[in-house]
Amino acid sequence: MKFETIQTAEQLAELCQRLAAKPLIAFDTEFVSEDRYRPQLCLIQVAAEEIVAVIDPLVIDRTEPFWDLLATPGRVVIAHAAREEIRFCYRYSGRPIAGLFDTQLAAGFIGMEYPCSLSNLVARLLNIKLSKGETRTNWRTRPLTDAQLNYAVRDVTELEAMYRILHGAITELGRIDWLDEESEQAQQQIESADRRENWHRVSGATGLSPRQLEIIRQLWRWRDRRARQLDQPARRVLRDDLMVEVARSGSADPKVIRGIRGMEFRQFHDHYQDLAAAVRTALDTPDDELPRRKRGRSGSTSPMLAQFLNTSIACVCRQHRIAPMIVGNTDDVRELIAHELEDEHGDEPPALLRGWRGKIVGEPFRAMLEGKLAIKVADPRASQPLEFIPIADA
Repeated sequence: MKFETIQTAEQLAELCQRLAAKPLIAFDTEFVSEDRYRPQLCLIQVAAEEIVAVIDPLVIDRTEPFWDLLATPGRVVIAHAAREEIRFCYRYSGRPIAGLFDTQLAAGFIGMEYPCSLSNLVARLLNIKLSKGETRTNWRTRPLTDAQLNYAVRDVTELEAMYRILHGAITELGRIDWLDEESEQAQQQIESADRRENWHRVSGATGLSPRQLEIIRQLWRWRDRRARQLDQPARRVLRDDLMVEVARSGSADPKVIRGIRGMEFRQFHDHYQDLAAAVRTALDTPDDELPRRKRGRSGSTSPMLAQFLNTSIACVCRQHRIAPMIVGNTDDVRELIAHELEDEHGDEPPALLRGWRGKIVGEPFRAMLEGKLAIKVADPRASQPLEFIPIADA
């Protein structure tokens, strides 16, 4: 397969100038994340009409012109499972991808498997089999082989054809606005999650007291700063279980911290004082500033009711030809029940009552909770045996 190799800033600028005139740009990235604070961008593949190119970020100091182009409205940008690509765009341009069309997400909006791998989706939509021979490639190695480069390029050469099929099907169902809404929200959520302090996700912290949670928060902040400085994964700097043990000890004494099993390793020898200082900050935090776990809104919710409505999501989704995993999960159902039954309507409506989800799930669920809608077994042998029926005298 013929493609350009972009290895200088001048070549990248010229490529971006040509791409700017194209109405559709398909792209993908290759990266390595196992040993870095943030994934290391190793390759960018792009296709737009006659242009097929591979950009090498490891030899080009700045790839910002490419990301600025993707963040500028005026074209459709096609990608598959674009979570990491969204992060790269925010990192290098400070903005989301404009006009993003994620083929994985789009497939879910017409009832196909979600999430679906690129190779499976290409096979289903185009009857083309993509090679999987380079899935374990270390994309940092140079030079890359012809086989590796061809493998990478094939990740983008079929995206435009997939886009046209998926866009046509979504347009026929009248869901383009739904997809645009979901793409915009997904990008916002990814960017917000990357900016948020995620100390509450430390494994094993469930059940800790507010003071102990504050210790977790301060240790998390130290770990995050250290990981960023070293460009290492945060858990390689300090494991979650060790953070929890330090929090449980509740001591700012470096000797006590050092005495915790696992903390005697050489990597911590120069940091006992730093860890003790983090704990001291937590111990000095006023009571009214301590973190607390959010209390669930569904404490009085019947588990049977939540289970019933959660199962009903699949029924709703099949009727509307949409993948259930896009719509919501058990927590979303519980939030909806709490909102409807616990008189908390002053709060922001739950996810299942907002936007397109409210139309296909929220409204039927609300009708069921009000006794105006029922579910019956229409055909026990069918793949979709259940259907909703209105209750005439309700």
